[in-house]
Amino acid sequence: VARAVAALQRLGVGRGEAVGLCMPMLVETVALFLACAHLGAIVVPLFSGYGAGAIATRLRDCDAKVLCVTDGFLRRGSVVPAKQVADEAAAQLPGLRHMLVVHRCDAPVVMQPGRDHFYDELTSSVSETYVPREVTSADDTFMIIYTSGTTGRPKGTVHVHGGFPVKAAQDMAHCFDVLAEDRLLWFTDIGWMMGPWAICGALTIGATLVVYEGVPDHPGPDRLWSLVERHRVSVLGVAPTVVRALMRHGDEPVSAHDLSSLRVLGSSGEPWNPEPWLWFQERVGGGRCPVINYSGGTEISGGIVAGNLLTPLKPCSFAGPVPGMDADVWDEHGRSVRGQVGELVVRAPWPGMTHGFWRDRERYLETYWSRWPDTWVHGDWVEVDGDGLWYIRGRSDDTIKVAGKRLGPAEVESALVAHPAVAEAAAVGVPDALKGEALVAFAVLKPGVEDDSELRAALVRRITDDLGKALAPRAVEIVSELPKTRNAKVLRRVVRAVYLGSDPGDLTSLENRSAIEALERVRPG
Repeated sequence: VARAVAALQRLGVGRGEAVGLCMPMLVETVALFLACAHLGAIVVPLFSGYGAGAIATRLRDCDAKVLCVTDGFLRRGSVVPAKQVADEAAAQLPGLRHMLVVHRCDAPVVMQPGRDHFYDELTSSVSETYVPREVTSADDTFMIIYTSGTTGRPKGTVHVHGGFPVKAAQDMAHCFDVLAEDRLLWFTDIGWMMGPWAICGALTIGATLVVYEGVPDHPGPDRLWSLVERHRVSVLGVAPTVVRALMRHGDEPVSAHDLSSLRVLGSSGEPWNPEPWLWFQERVGGGRCPVINYSGGTEISGGIVAGNLLTPLKPCSFAGPVPGMDADVWDEHGRSVRGQVGELVVRAPWPGMTHGFWRDRERYLETYWSRWPDTWVHGDWVEVDGDGLWYIRGRSDDTIKVAGKRLGPAEVESALVAHPAVAEAAAVGVPDALKGEALVAFAVLKPGVEDDSELRAALVRRITDDLGKALAPRAVEIVSELPKTRNAKVLRRVVRAVYLGSDPGDLTSLENRSAIEALERVRPG
């Protein structure tokens, strides 16, 4: 970290200046992240897979003066030309003074004299002498994380020194019981909230952070499990979609490795289905590790609801609000409800609360504060059952409304994934002249399963039997893959848009563009 501080100092980075960090999860990424905080600069973590336009849009918005990148990085055995992409972005950024380039895979690069600098050359002559840190207040800006929307420019969520690190460490300790002797691996990217969360939380507690830049199933389907064994990981976090994808390879890749070091399994990013949850707990966790469900968001700095190691859980459930979160479930009239789906709201401030959107206060107020006075409306559908356990039923903007009946996509997807032929699923609502919206589901079949009319009919029956005739799907489409982000979250808005032939919006976070073609092949008409 001292060397990273010195490198940034040599580039003139100082208090309040924005520094873009567009790198895979490497040791240097963590060091540069911490170095920005040390200098009082504003770190702007960016998804390492962004294209030039996405990088330029975000760095222009925050007027970044420095961009940190790698020469390239490995993705499923191929080199991604990260510096080349950064050069294309820099051409759109007249205010960018410097680019700091970390050697990763000896990819050929073109260095612009005066602007571009190799990280190892700036740090080779620097001792690890401690550089006094910049004195910052709790409310000084620490980080801006950009989130994408279906329309409009990305939202820059502002986080402060006295907020994000505190919330990350608090949640990690209270929800996941992370201790100084633990080794934590959370499969994520620096550009998503969970990347900075893992860095701040683990290192504040004093735990060891394991970082990994690749995908969970390359060069083989046991890649993630081999990392757990090799590094004796004790706390492992993934998105449910990662588990669903790895389940397709069966139990053998898991059983081939010693996973006895694990004691806590974590998940975030999207709702679960029961079958993958149980597989994760029983096959990966050996039946002894709890699956701690964790849901919040970039603007939260962590979780609103979560499980813990102390109270009973059911598959896919949360124990309740995270300590410090005054969360509730409200119906459309603003009344607290139980036993039915409602809006997830927060009624009081919390540690880590974003200080707004960068240079866009009105959009921030409209997004979270416009529905009910002094109440944060998060945009998730949730439900609390008779045992007091909480469940995320999907995003409010993902909600399907068939003839006035609200339906969360997770319910449909759970019904499909429970069928022995289905590996993954997504559900969306499409316009219907009679019902307002009709349900259309998409299924990825398990290896070796053939698509035929009988199977499709059986899948329609499965959903109808689970949800009732009134919510029977118009169709179940079989596709080879679903569009996902790099951290494996299914992009339902993209599924819906491509199926309907409309503009899918911002695709900068899309990992597998081949999924667009798969959806186009089943588009009606």
